[in-house]
Amino acid sequence: MHKKTIGDLPDSVLRGRRALVRLDLNVPLNEDGEITDDTRIRASVPTVRYLLDKGARPVLLSHLGRPKGKPDARYSLAPVACRLEELLGSKVEFVESTDTDEAIKASHETKAGEVLLLENTRFLSGEEKNDERLGRTLAELGDFFVNDAFGAAHRAHASTAAVAQHLRPAVAGLLMQRELEYLGSALAEPKRPFVAILGGSKISGKIDVIRELLPKVDAMLIGGAMACTFYKAMGLEVGKSLVEPDRVDMAKELIEMAGTRLILPHDALVATSLDDAGKAHAVARDHIPADAAMYDIGPRTAESYTRAILSAKTVIWNGPMGVFEKPPFDAGTLAVAQAMAKATKSQCTTIVGGGDSAAAVTAAGLDSAMSHVSTGGGASLEFLEGKTLPGVAALDDAALR
Repeated sequence: MHKKTIGDLPDSVLRGRRALVRLDLNVPLNEDGEITDDTRIRASVPTVRYLLDKGARPVLLSHLGRPKGKPDARYSLAPVACRLEELLGSKVEFVESTDTDEAIKASHETKAGEVLLLENTRFLSGEEKNDERLGRTLAELGDFFVNDAFGAAHRAHASTAAVAQHLRPAVAGLLMQRELEYLGSALAEPKRPFVAILGGSKISGKIDVIRELLPKVDAMLIGGAMACTFYKAMGLEVGKSLVEPDRVDMAKELIEMAGTRLILPHDALVATSLDDAGKAHAVARDHIPADAAMYDIGPRTAESYTRAILSAKTVIWNGPMGVFEKPPFDAGTLAVAQAMAKATKSQCTTIVGGGDSAAAVTAAGLDSAMSHVSTGGGASLEFLEGKTLPGVAALDDAALR
């Protein structure tokens, strides 16, 4: 994934020219259309500001939500334009179309120091089909292309892939560069010991990641309900815990393949239901009651995982340890986050792989205490699986040094 970045472009390419920038501004909105979390907008600001400082004229593209290929006022980027203007301190013009003569005209009329944001790319029927004709039309909006939408890089869409076939140079933005550098170096040349922490509800969503990472890590710590499928494979009682029966044999194979590198929770925090949290208690993993379910790793496991994290030099985390949205089942996830924050201070490279893990770290106020928190849940997962990301593959290759 050695790709050119905006830092590789000379000032002569940037100054006065239209930079067509694909961002990930897919932020959550409430029923009143108000932004409830502007993390992704803030993450996009450095690239836009860099282009403004270099005298370029940024023309921004992004998707928001799932409007199913046609205009839907609930998913308009208009609120994002207002918030982006506040964060940038520069005027952001918003145009309610994307592939129209009006949009192309606005791109040419954008002045130095101003930013143009166009309407949701998923209002276009050809966007998610990676339509070649749409890609060619979008290319008319800029003089060069910058992809800074790592969160959408695993999708071959017209605004991430097809457009780059018709608009060169096509380079990575600062956020994309940072994502690729952290995730890429962790996989290719990790400082050791290298620890991976995988959680979440289902083993099926993490099988490829487990297989890809197992030969590379020194230890893999498992949490979340997916641990119960492994327990089932070991012949343990799991009570009413979430289990994927069709993945039990797969779990057996992974246990055999991993040897001592795969570490499962020693104990579990259980309750008869999520609504009965007041009676939650910890039990050894071989003592889960038949009428209860595991909703978090137990305190002994949290302590053990903390020790493993603090002894590591590289840690990648993807997936919560329990139902972190509902105390007390957030304790395991919080313990991992706190251990990673502490490890970062000891020069450990700590990477949070987006999605629920990123949400949990942010909710705990520890996002700035990590080396890197990925903005792309699905994209980071596919990267860790060793898959090619279409939005990255479409960019210009960097000269090998």
